[in-house]
Amino acid sequence: MKRLALLAAGIAALVLPVAASAHPLGNFTVNRFSRIQVAGPRIYVRYVLDLAEIPTFQAGKIDAQAYARRLARGAHLTVNGRRVRLTPIETALAHPAGAGGLRTTRLETILRGPTLDRASDVEYRDTNYADRIGWKEIVVGSAPSESHELRAYPKDLLSSPLGVTTARTRLVPGTVPGTPPHVTNGTALQAPDRVADSGFARLVGRDRLGFWVTVASLGAALFWGMAHALSPGHGKTIVTAYLVGQRGTPRHAALLGLIVTATHTVGVFALGVVTLVLSRFIVPEELYPWLNFVSGVLVVLIGASVLRSRWRQRRTHTHEDGQHHHDHGHGLNRRSLVAVGVSGGLLPCPSALVVLLAAITLHRVAFGMLLVVAFSAGLALTITGIGLAAVLARGVFRRVGFDGRVVSLLPTASALVIVAAGLLMTFHALPRVG
Repeated sequence: MKRLALLAAGIAALVLPVAASAHPLGNFTVNRFSRIQVAGPRIYVRYVLDLAEIPTFQAGKIDAQAYARRLARGAHLTVNGRRVRLTPIETALAHPAGAGGLRTTRLETILRGPTLDRASDVEYRDTNYADRIGWKEIVVGSAPSESHELRAYPKDLLSSPLGVTTARTRLVPGTVPGTPPHVTNGTALQAPDRVADSGFARLVGRDRLGFWVTVASLGAALFWGMAHALSPGHGKTIVTAYLVGQRGTPRHAALLGLIVTATHTVGVFALGVVTLVLSRFIVPEELYPWLNFVSGVLVVLIGASVLRSRWRQRRTHTHEDGQHHHDHGHGLNRRSLVAVGVSGGLLPCPSALVVLLAAITLHRVAFGMLLVVAFSAGLALTITGIGLAAVLARGVFRRVGFDGRVVSLLPTASALVIVAAGLLMTFHALPRVG
């Protein structure tokens, strides 16, 4: 009994939030900022690079000078129609703490441009990390930065970050020598703008992994998976509509949970392999829109299949008067059941990927894999519970004597809900899979 109490206390301690941080724009983002300015007669560009946890993990050990030269090559400056060279003259690097014990990156560099002998038309274009998602901002002179130079991102723009990569302006040289800009030093370089780390992501970084700590961590991972399943997505509506429309049983709901667990776990591990091995050929975050698209198409096909089967069944079991229909059902198709489960777990949670990568960094691969499995199981438990509630609710509707015709229309309505949900998922993903 005492051990159970200690275990419960341990799980509570792991579940409750603590002082931890994560990148506010998400674990995948690569964020860029440029300030074009004149000091005396010379043009300078202050360039800031902010990498979230996963790009930092992929980068490995960062050579600040090499990165500064790379950024200079990707920052295109044109003066009066002629491309000019930008040269790094000062660089600073820091690795602020991120989610799951991983690090993020903040690199600042001052790029020196040419001198101006008269008022000139200037065009600046940032081509660095063009294929990566994240904040992109360019300002001229002393104009304020919306993100305070990637230190404080506007909360209302986190879901739709700024995407400015080109600026045109007219610059006038100063008449007296000016002081060149400098990189930030000390604590200001640590980029303090971070959000609370998820309780799940910090589990892998526990100092000591005794038996009871491990068990408590797995229990906490199960809890966080259950909580995560309540957020938008993961096919809760689809699973519910499918089980109602196809006369699902509690056994079918449990089977769906197992499929969701397996799919989500395999998805996280596969994305981890992509991050570790194939990042030169494919950017991990580019897979998410495609996974959304595949899920949407899969759901549309499932809904169409259910709608077709319901139409055939209604025609078969229609009474001679054509008015009243019996809803006998024909059992669940195994392939469609698997497809529903796959659609619910196909999109890996970024936090689960962070845990897996952090476990690799900390040489706790087995522990990280167990945490991912427990998290996926928690996610599936919630989805299974919702599906089971739908199955039981359908039985209650029948027992309380609702109008037979209304009840018989529920499966068809459920099929239409599945089709509509799939179409929404597909159309939402289409603009991002080009």
